[in-house]
Amino acid sequence: MRSEQFLQHHGIAANPFAEEDAQNDPVFKKRCRESIYHPAWDKVFGDPSDPATSLVFGEKGAGKTAMRIQMLGRIEEHNQAAPNERVWVVQYDDFNPFLDRFADRLPARKRKEPAKVLAEWKLWDHMDAILALAVTDLVDHVLGSNKQRGTRVNGIGNVSAAARLDTAQKRDLLLLAACYDDSTAEPFTSRWRRLRRVLRFPTWRSWGWFSVGVLVTAAVAGVVAGTGHWEWLRWIWPYLVVLAGWLPWLWKTWSRRLDASRIASRVRVLRRDRPSLSVLLSSLPASDLENQPLPTKQRTDDRYELLAKLQGLLRSLGSTGMLVLVDRVDEPHLVKGSGKLMRDFVWSLLDNKFLKQPGLGVKLLLPAELFENVQREDRDFHQRARLDKQNMVPSLDWTGEALIDLTNARLAACAAEGQHPTVRSLFADDISDERLTEAFRSLRTPRHLFKFLYRLISTHCGNYTDDRPEWRVPKATFETTLAVYGREQAATDRGLAAG
Repeated sequence: MRSEQFLQHHGIAANPFAEEDAQNDPVFKKRCRESIYHPAWDKVFGDPSDPATSLVFGEKGAGKTAMRIQMLGRIEEHNQAAPNERVWVVQYDDFNPFLDRFADRLPARKRKEPAKVLAEWKLWDHMDAILALAVTDLVDHVLGSNKQRGTRVNGIGNVSAAARLDTAQKRDLLLLAACYDDSTAEPFTSRWRRLRRVLRFPTWRSWGWFSVGVLVTAAVAGVVAGTGHWEWLRWIWPYLVVLAGWLPWLWKTWSRRLDASRIASRVRVLRRDRPSLSVLLSSLPASDLENQPLPTKQRTDDRYELLAKLQGLLRSLGSTGMLVLVDRVDEPHLVKGSGKLMRDFVWSLLDNKFLKQPGLGVKLLLPAELFENVQREDRDFHQRARLDKQNMVPSLDWTGEALIDLTNARLAACAAEGQHPTVRSLFADDISDERLTEAFRSLRTPRHLFKFLYRLISTHCGNYTDDRPEWRVPKATFETTLAVYGREQAATDRGLAAG
């Protein structure tokens, strides 16, 4: 007897329990995303018109990634309904590229040990990574090459950026792009120059000191040639005058190269070519760079100012809020699911000054193991993080009743036309509703529930033939499969804890 026969008999057209990860679950993304929410949803999501920080702890499979996908869907709806009050989303959940580049900057003796690498990771590195994601996506939209992820949610409307931004904001965008644009679609310098043309930002003023050097050189040569005193060329004063004419340009060039070198070395999560970055910075007039923040030091002060500039740009382009979605912190290859390494990586983000930036909401979807670390932290940590202000959900728990509702919703989503299957109809009458609820509660998370139900249906169908089918799962099969799955999961949990 095949599983498909069993499901079709109950009016189910597709197996609702085949996928375990919301990221790759078509049933959830196409049919259930708008109808199934965790009971803590309202506290976590809040009001998209005024993004706020939320801190969620949940064990593997509890629905953190599903919640992130649902947030993206709701924000997309909000952005379509309120085009002048959009929320700009940064999906900060793929950390490997940033960690790889970061590790390459460290000495070889530290690079080999994940604990030493992550011990060096600071809040400004997180901020650099977030700025890189946001700026790259923004530049993609301005250039009309928005092919990267997140662009279905974000947008800058129908009016061109050149028409919406003033000269100072265009300068800010070019400065941010020089420091943080991380696109690999085309060469870095050609993409920046294309952005400058789209913004219609003039750069002729950046040639001022170079022109002075040329004019002084031409004047000295003209005086010598006009007077016929070629013997003057044997003296030092003509060369000193020419050098004096070129000194401002030489100083500017040296300063830009120094800035480029500092940016390339201090922004540790990106790779920046120093000569190319120096050329781009030199393309901006010196007056436009006076007192402007640059990420030339290992500190957060400049990053906060650059983040404020980015938020100002987004407001001018129709995005009144910015939301950062942090997920999958247990998946980077340097972390490998280790609670201690996750703590080293994430803890610097738990800073009240960053999490409470005006107009910025950070949704931290973190593994349950980290909540135990939070409880063990000292007073200084809690004073810095102020978790009492962060809409914290200590545990993404599911009740047995909520898991039954979740299962019924998935069955309805996969039902054949005109059919209304329920979880109760799959089981024999001698399995009471109370026992079913208790069993589901013991599975704790949607992932465990789906894995168990998939195995249960497969086991049940394997016990019967096509000639003599049994259309409801008996109590003996239910209890045996549940016991075996429970022991296996307990062994797996012990192994992960030991690791």
